[in-house]
Amino acid sequence: MRLINRYLLRQLAAPFVFALAAQTSLMLLSQIAKKFGALVGKGLPWTVIAEVFVLSLPFIVAMTLPMAVLLAVLYTFSHLAADNEITALRASGFSIYQVLAPVLIWGACMSAFNFLFVDQVLPRSNARLRSLLIDIGRKKPTFELREQVINEVPPSQYFLRASRIDAATGKLRGVTIYDVGGEASRRIIYADSGSMAYAEGQTDLSLRLYDGSIHQYRPAEPTRFQLTYFAVNDIRVKNVYDQLQRNTSESIRGDREMSTCEMLQVIHDAERDQQEARDERRKLAERDLRLLLNLPPPPVTPATPPDTTPKGYCGWVESLERSVLPKTVKAQTPAHPQRVTPQAPPRVTPQPQPRINPQAQPQIRLSTWSEVASAADRVQEADRRADRYAVEVHKKWAISLACISFVIIGIVMALRFPRAGIGLVIGGGLAVFSIHYVGLTAGESLADRGLMEPWLSMWLPNIILTILGLIGLVRVSRESGTTRGGDFQEMVDAVRHLLRRARGALGR
Repeated sequence: MRLINRYLLRQLAAPFVFALAAQTSLMLLSQIAKKFGALVGKGLPWTVIAEVFVLSLPFIVAMTLPMAVLLAVLYTFSHLAADNEITALRASGFSIYQVLAPVLIWGACMSAFNFLFVDQVLPRSNARLRSLLIDIGRKKPTFELREQVINEVPPSQYFLRASRIDAATGKLRGVTIYDVGGEASRRIIYADSGSMAYAEGQTDLSLRLYDGSIHQYRPAEPTRFQLTYFAVNDIRVKNVYDQLQRNTSESIRGDREMSTCEMLQVIHDAERDQQEARDERRKLAERDLRLLLNLPPPPVTPATPPDTTPKGYCGWVESLERSVLPKTVKAQTPAHPQRVTPQAPPRVTPQPQPRINPQAQPQIRLSTWSEVASAADRVQEADRRADRYAVEVHKKWAISLACISFVIIGIVMALRFPRAGIGLVIGGGLAVFSIHYVGLTAGESLADRGLMEPWLSMWLPNIILTILGLIGLVRVSRESGTTRGGDFQEMVDAVRHLLRRARGALGR
């Protein structure tokens, strides 16, 4: 049996490596075709351009690795079935389940590797890529502006539109600038023409506009509108770098830049905020009832601090990081501490206590509608935040464990249609992966809107594919051979037969 297991795994190795390399290369070429022109137009060094595409690789690998597992299983077992090797194994006393066992263990290993990769490597690469793209976006906006399009001028809140742009000289024609950065006012600036240039130090962008007007209004005063005409107007946008400057500070991470443990912490914080908001609503109702019934206020119970000690997988990851990463050096105590002379405590002169006027005490009032509504909004906001991050946590596990589902469904398809050849590998693999990807995308949208539980929305494609694979595995294991029929025409005929039966049932 060990010889058979090693043989099966050797047969899987080459198709898996080829499928992974081919799919990763194709998706990387697609990314290069989309971003290469914009990056070269920025005047960036080749090392920075290469870093952008290298940091894009982890996301591509996270998507292509489960697909490569599926294609490798389809290719290997379709060839084994077509060459009658599966028939020979079954004639020698081996069942389909014994053949499935080593491949299923291999799929579980791929799932574990993919999860560690998606959970630890991918968030860090996404964070670095996001920070790098933000830094690149702040460089040379002149080359990035497009005519007849509203262009953002980062990092400001200016949005610029020009009918004509000369990238060589920075001349502008038909300029419209939307300034939405001010909290107290909003401005729209119109100008017949203008020019762009970098100020001294090559960090600030200077805009000089000619023959225009400024339309300004305040949201707090909707009835007032201010209109100002100008012949020349200078606008300076700070921190628009001509040279690429890398930001080394830690930026705010989104759900795509966080590991499972970090997102679980956010979920726990959201659940705690949700419970606090519910407790606040309960206390408001209890206080109002006691006030109406003229009862004394309830005793104050001290709050118990939450347990923030990581457990399970997160505890193992934290202990591993502590053992691998360098420890923080604690500050040393001074070798010669200063001598402190004891002083007598100052004399305190007792002050007369002010007399309390009962009528001056604050009167306890009933809760307002705004207080109750605010607590209800906090509950809903915390629930949405917890669901959004729970979706990402379940997505990491669902994408990784999809390797096991793909192994089962792949073996069934290969043994059921052994003569389909490369069409099964390409068409069947694309169909299965499309079902899984569309299911994840639709489930994520439904879970974010609160229409479906996060765990169900992410695990439903895996559950459906696994159930179909297990049913097919039972049927395939009962068949006496693997070369009977087994092409796509048989599958088409089966679908037509099912449709005729469905029409007959509806006609009755």
